[in-house]
Amino acid sequence: MARYTDAVCRLCRREGQKLFLKGDRCYTDKCGVTRRAYAPGQHGQGRTRASEYGSQLREKQKVKRYYGILEKQFEGYFEMASKRQGKTGENLLSILESRLDNVVYRLGFAMSRAEARQLVRHGHFTVDGKKVNIPSFLVKPGMVIALKEGSRSLEKFKANVEANMFRQPPKWLDYDANTLTAKVAAAPARDDIDLPVEEQLIVELYSK
Repeated sequence: MARYTDAVCRLCRREGQKLFLKGDRCYTDKCGVTRRAYAPGQHGQGRTRASEYGSQLREKQKVKRYYGILEKQFEGYFEMASKRQGKTGENLLSILESRLDNVVYRLGFAMSRAEARQLVRHGHFTVDGKKVNIPSFLVKPGMVIALKEGSRSLEKFKANVEANMFRQPPKWLDYDANTLTAKVAAAPARDDIDLPVEEQLIVELYSK
């Protein structure tokens, strides 16, 4: 499966809700879901009743699109989650939330997860003092994520940090706005993840 390169607003319309894939545009009247609150395509405005399998598939697609990952990656994360203690669905969301690109987005350094992936690939961030340019890197409790010293004067980051001042980082990240660093205080819990998804449907899908 190749990386999706079409208009990302179509993805939000397909899921019938905002996935916040376009950064600040999602908060304006230009948002695709606001302008056309129906699925894309010729039959997008028709009434469709999803089957049990269809509902399960939609939940999986929603999570994949929310975090911007591919099918094979998702399967790997699900397998990892199933081997951990606890509920597989909650483990899955915790793993996805721990990705470095998501952490960069949650801290307000990027306007979207897509932008966060690009910034991580360009080497603007460190983990425990070492440069990490892999967006899928999974952070763990005790690790410290920081914006590199040489990147702090860039207008891009200044603008993003200012624009995202209203966004509160999740409680599992101990963020210091003065030093632009964050310590992972704990693994993300389900209550910390504001994703409107029924993860149990994904577990049921993979259990067939």
